[in-house]
Amino acid sequence: MSLPTMASPTLSPDSSSQEALSAPTCSPTSDSENLSPDELELLAKLEEQNRLLEADSKSMRSMNGSRRNSGSSLVSSSSASSNLSHLEEDTWILWGRIANEWEEWRRRKEKLLKELIRKGIPHHFRAIVWQLLCSATDMPVKNQYSELLKMSSPCEKLIRRDIARTYPEHEFFKGQDSLGQEVLFNVMKAYSLVDREVGYCQGSAFIVGLLLMQMPEEEAFCVFVRLMQEYRLRELFKPSMAELGLCIYQFEYMLQEQLPDLNTHFRSQSFHTSMYASSWFLTLFLTTFPLPVATRVFDIFMYEGLEIVFRVGLALLQVNQTELMQLDMEGMSQYFQRVIPHQFDSCPDKLVLKAYQVKYNPKKMKRLEKEYAAMKSKEMEEQIEIKHRVGAPVLTGTSSELATQQ
Repeated sequence: MSLPTMASPTLSPDSSSQEALSAPTCSPTSDSENLSPDELELLAKLEEQNRLLEADSKSMRSMNGSRRNSGSSLVSSSSASSNLSHLEEDTWILWGRIANEWEEWRRRKEKLLKELIRKGIPHHFRAIVWQLLCSATDMPVKNQYSELLKMSSPCEKLIRRDIARTYPEHEFFKGQDSLGQEVLFNVMKAYSLVDREVGYCQGSAFIVGLLLMQMPEEEAFCVFVRLMQEYRLRELFKPSMAELGLCIYQFEYMLQEQLPDLNTHFRSQSFHTSMYASSWFLTLFLTTFPLPVATRVFDIFMYEGLEIVFRVGLALLQVNQTELMQLDMEGMSQYFQRVIPHQFDSCPDKLVLKAYQVKYNPKKMKRLEKEYAAMKSKEMEEQIEIKHRVGAPVLTGTSSELATQQ
């Protein structure tokens, strides 16, 4: 299965979208209500660090864009950078302690750990923390990796064809002989050999590519195996793609319940949920947002699973509802490709904040899962009944496969 290539985002959000995004500095998410005063103080420091990082980034853009900066603005920037360096040092010490005392944090400080992850895992700690989050350290399959690379896979030609399309603008993956493309090929080939039912699916290369930006290929392979096994990804990437159908079904319910007017507009324009949301689930927003924003979403996914995809997806629709309601199907397709991806470039915290303002009911999602399974089971029974009546073969598979069979 291959995914459509995403258009490169070129437009900026219009003024009304920017106004909707100009919220005050993000406050801690709802779970923080149960934290101690010391823990809340720690989160406040991280808030300040994110604010200073944003201010530092804006001041650098301002200085690069204009030669008329006053001396006072340079002093102010220097002061902000000094404050930031102290906070970065505190963050470095904190995450070092978390990594060294991992089991203790998971058992006794789970709420604080969740809040810290939502604020973003520091870049230098992502490799070890991601491995710890999915229990991918010391996996037996790691010992098989070098042997798997010596074997041949029926998916090799397909993998070779697709890796050039994975992060084509990223320095690590540029060029046919780049190290990035070679290790990406290795990990995808190795996985296709340990899981022959799934084999290879294009969307998965973006996930593996992100892992390879953080860690060596053996570790990336182990993390990917764990994600496939424990995070619903394997079901998403199976040839039948039944899990993707379930995710779309659940997301449509949330859309209908929380944004009924937008849902009606989408239906009137035949703008189906799968047209914009399939890549969200299959690549975890890695083909939607620039990497700094997408990686923040991935941090949370590593701890909280696919729930964050539903939350971020609905948050994007809430923020852009007014603009989308004025567009036809073609206009909406362009808007999703060119406007939405860059709306949170300057402050990923705002995206996370809005995501956790979305109503998400795990019990209701479970009920929808049972409902979807019953619906699919009934469809299969009806097909079998038709087969008995007319002697035709039973049609199974994805909608595209069904169209081919028919």
